[in-house]
Amino acid sequence: MVTNLGAPDDNASALGARLARLRRAQNLTGRQLGRIVGLSQPKISRLENGVGPADTADVERIARALGAPDDIVAELVELAELSHERMTDWRPLGPSLAHRQRSAGAIEADVRVLRVFQPLVIPGLLQSSDYARAVLAPFQHLIFSTGEAAARVAVPEAVSARIARQEILVDPARTFHFLMLEHVLTDSVCGPEFMSAQIERLREIAKQENVTVGVIPDGTRILPPPLNGFELADADLVTVDLLNTALTSRGRTDVAVYGQIFDEYAELATTDIDAILDHHMDVHSRALQARQRH
Repeated sequence: MVTNLGAPDDNASALGARLARLRRAQNLTGRQLGRIVGLSQPKISRLENGVGPADTADVERIARALGAPDDIVAELVELAELSHERMTDWRPLGPSLAHRQRSAGAIEADVRVLRVFQPLVIPGLLQSSDYARAVLAPFQHLIFSTGEAAARVAVPEAVSARIARQEILVDPARTFHFLMLEHVLTDSVCGPEFMSAQIERLREIAKQENVTVGVIPDGTRILPPPLNGFELADADLVTVDLLNTALTSRGRTDVAVYGQIFDEYAELATTDIDAILDHHMDVHSRALQARQRH
């Protein structure tokens, strides 16, 4: 059992040093070891130098090829698992939000179970085109600093890419669970003239057998306080939203922590959402009527 656990970089470095000692004890070069286990010499070098998280299967194969006893193999595999306990900046290369939407869609394409929590906005996979435009337009200006003419093209492209991502919702082989605070149903992001259509979209999607939509009612005490939106892709990946990027982790501890938080928030939510949706539909309708009178 590994003790005195450090940061992911420390674990990767400790793992690499131990693998290097085992290799040298067998009088093997990195190239020779690579041929034995079917890995390239550069990959052996990266592992031994603690560059990036280590694949557990690779580590086990190397350790056994070097004659390590079972208890040492188990320790090395544990170090490899711990090297994944890091949050990585997910900032796909590309000049626009549309590229980011397509990158997110590529990740979602392989997901069988997706759990999404959003405290401030309706989740992207549930957004109407008008709501998506209201959400995405400010970020195009903030993050990419494009001119007005470029933004006029970029924002509709990003909206189209986000709407295209929603096609996976109709796949009955996939399961989706969305959680949000009741606050997202107000007009804080999108005007009341668009919120009625958005709420009806929520209502329709919630009827799908493979989709669960939960709303945490206003006034609910939520602990720990929700600081960021996040999503869990299967039981393998967590993505945490930040203002100008997102952080991802495949670490077992990170995924387990956010999975536990999601489950706790789900206990606070109601999936009997029609009354809540009706209330906010009425609020938006009255707001529009008041606007028309003036």
